[in-house]
Amino acid sequence: MAKVLVFGATGVAGQFLVESLLSARSSFVSIGIFTSPNTASSKAGQIQELKDLGVAVHVGDIASEDEVLKAYENYDTIVSAVGRNAIARQTDLIRLAESSPNVTRFYPSEYGTDIEYSPGSSSEKPHQQKLAVRIFIADNVRRLVSTYIVTGPYADLYLGKMEGERAHLGSFDPQQKKAVLLGSGDEPVSFTTMPDLGKLLVASLRHPQVGRNGALKVNSFTATPHQIVAEFEKQTGAKWTVSYTPLEELKRLEQQAWQEKDPMATIYTLRRIWTEGGTLYEKRDNGLIDAEDMETLEVAVSRALQAETQGFRSGEM
Repeated sequence: MAKVLVFGATGVAGQFLVESLLSARSSFVSIGIFTSPNTASSKAGQIQELKDLGVAVHVGDIASEDEVLKAYENYDTIVSAVGRNAIARQTDLIRLAESSPNVTRFYPSEYGTDIEYSPGSSSEKPHQQKLAVRIFIADNVRRLVSTYIVTGPYADLYLGKMEGERAHLGSFDPQQKKAVLLGSGDEPVSFTTMPDLGKLLVASLRHPQVGRNGALKVNSFTATPHQIVAEFEKQTGAKWTVSYTPLEELKRLEQQAWQEKDPMATIYTLRRIWTEGGTLYEKRDNGLIDAEDMETLEVAVSRALQAETQGFRSGEM
């Protein structure tokens, strides 16, 4: 049974990973998190709750080799859920893991769009830091096993409302019963819900021989924007007003966003990739790790209606 240490445990994705690890704690020897002094202070309540649940909390500087190596002494599996702004710093975490004899497996922060989906993926701007991490592993890691969990976009955020002029990025507004769909509305997208993200990590940990030094391509469900609207209409009992951002218009807005150094430029590119079909595969890998029982579109929409989720924001993917 694994001894698991999580980086980015209190972030958008990390909290779901830790929650699922705790739900399956009998499958693990121990669960710990590594967090910064600032996070330990600003999220003191959340950190204390984790401590009360038996999570070992290591407070330190991710840039300090000594502090990271000290934490590594207690674990054999490292799970990274650092945000997009810290992706590049994983190379140091991986280098230190490679030199730590007790650490045998590393899960980089990959959750989301497949950065090696097609030959053109290598030129996509949002992929560059994740690609650099994969290249670092290929060139420098000989002992450590790595697994990339590729999930496609988070359904919970995709089904959210985008404010004001950002609505042309795709938006679902339950209060106004309005939706802005990308493309023609008939392009399927492969989604993963955030609760399922944690379940998929646990499933992978329980099947350590699957996804060794490679990508696990998993999801919760696949749906088109039109199917999503239909489910919102069904659950709200009302007809929604629907408008569209055609693919060519989305491409124009994407280019403009990068030219203007818009902090949301990454979101434009990712949504264009999804609309073009960049999340679709002939088959997914859920069955290889006994993870077929995933949440459905119906469940995801129901949760979106309860939470009135905001859409993607810069740095969340």
